[in-house]
This record gives sequence, structure tokens and C-alpha cells, in this order.
Amino acid sequence: MESPLKILKRYHIHPVKRLGQSFLVDNNITSRIVDASKIDEGDTVVEIGAGLGAMTAMIAITVKKVVALEIDPKLVAVLGEELKDISNVEIIHADVLRYDFSAPACGGIRIKVIGNIPYNVSSQILFRLIEFREHISSATLMFQKEVADRITAPPGTKEYGILSVIISMYAAPSKIMTVPATCFYPRPKVDSVVLKMDMREGPLYPLENHDIFIETVKTAFSKRRKTLANNLKDMDRLRSKGVDVSALLDEAGIDGRRRGETLTVEEFGRLSNTINHSRCSQ
Repeated sequence: MESPLKILKRYHIHPVKRLGQSFLVDNNITSRIVDASKIDEGDTVVEIGAGLGAMTAMIAITVKKVVALEIDPKLVAVLGEELKDISNVEIIHADVLRYDFSAPACGGIRIKVIGNIPYNVSSQILFRLIEFREHISSATLMFQKEVADRITAPPGTKEYGILSVIISMYAAPSKIMTVPATCFYPRPKVDSVVLKMDMREGPLYPLENHDIFIETVKTAFSKRRKTLANNLKDMDRLRSKGVDVSALLDEAGIDGRRRGETLTVEEFGRLSNTINHSRCSQ
């Protein structure tokens, strides 16, 4: 397969900083990512940030269909030329944060997602995938190492936070490999990590309300140095209805003197369900 650097040179492509473009130029690493995704011949794959098409072509060899998403119109044109002879690739000029991931999930069969995603919107992309979790079976994605550490962090660590809790509630993340900065053009300042996230059939804890769960987690981490009780007192949903936060935490079986980073994913689930009951009883 042709070197991505040669493709860049041939089409006079220059990375666009505002789009967070950093091209993976090591095809061996690209091949390892595709292998780690565990795709097979019956799969439909959505690739986020198809770029120059190197990964797209590798995926297409194995699967039923590849939906290649790309936001940069210049790269969409490159993809059209480079992949014109591959019949099972659909190229879509789209912003991933607005893409409907349920569209390619036909007949109730869930899709797989793969990509070297823009680091400047990686969290937003993750939340977008969580929104469409019922239509996605797995996501194999490249992250800045710091973000990957936050996703996989256990409770009680400084990295543990909003991403750790929300992703773990709906997916089982695992580290595939570390990718050195030297494998990219332009070269980023930090190394990257590939994670594979297998979507759960249902949440880790039986949640009653997804939106309240998200709000609870974000509130608990809104001021990390404050106790859980103090943060919850600032939660609009509770304050506007005059809910007694101490009594609510007692009902959930959680010590309000703890901080958000000490709670397990299951405890966050139990707390959000208690808040849901509190709302309904007001």
C-alpha cells in the first residue's frame, strides 16, 4: 500500500490545524488497529475521519460495507479518487458530531466504529457514540494518551472523572496499544493510545434515567475539591425543588463527605436513581 506521506505530497494536502488533523503515516500501525477491531465479513463499519483512505481500504477488504466519514472537502475529493475502485465504500462529507449513527445500522444489526479521531473533539465524539449506543457494538479509536488514561482510570485516581464514569457505564474499554508521536504527520507533542470499547447490552447498573445520570456525574465532578454533598447542593434539579441533599445521600447509602472521584460507577448509578425518585416525589 502506498505511503500516506506520498499521497499527501501528490495531492498537495496540508494539515488543517483547526480540524485537529494529524495523519497516521505508519501503515503497519494502521493494520494493527484494523486487526484489533475484530471486524468480519458481515460487518458494517463507520470510519471516523477517513482522511487519506489508507485505513478505509484495509477495512473494506474484510467487511460488508464501510461508511467513511470526512469533514474536510479536500480530503473527500482525495478519498473519491483513491477509493474509486472499491465498491463497498460509501464516502460521506459530514461532521461526525452531527452524523446519525443509526442510519447504517439496518435490520437491528449493530455497526462497528473505527477511527483516528481529532483530539480536539474526542470527548464530544465519545458522548455522541454513547447517544447511539444501541446501534453500535464496538468502537476502536485513537486517543491522545491523556484522554485514554482518563477513560480507563479507576476510582480514587486523579485521572478518574466524567469520561471514566460515563464510558464505563455503557462500554467496557480496553487498551490495545500505545502509538508513538513519530507515527504521525504533523508530529503531535504526546503519544497516542488505541482503545477498543465494547458496548454493553445494557448499562453496568440498571439506570432509570440516562439524562439524570449524566447530570449527576457532571455535578459530582463540577468542583473536584468540594465534597459530594456540597456539589449536589448546586444541582439545579435539586435546589429548585428544595430537596434535602443530606437525606437524599442517606437514602442512596453514600457518605456526603466523600468526593466524586471516590464513587464507583455503580454508586453513581444508584445515586442518579435516587435523584430520579426525589424528582418524581416532589
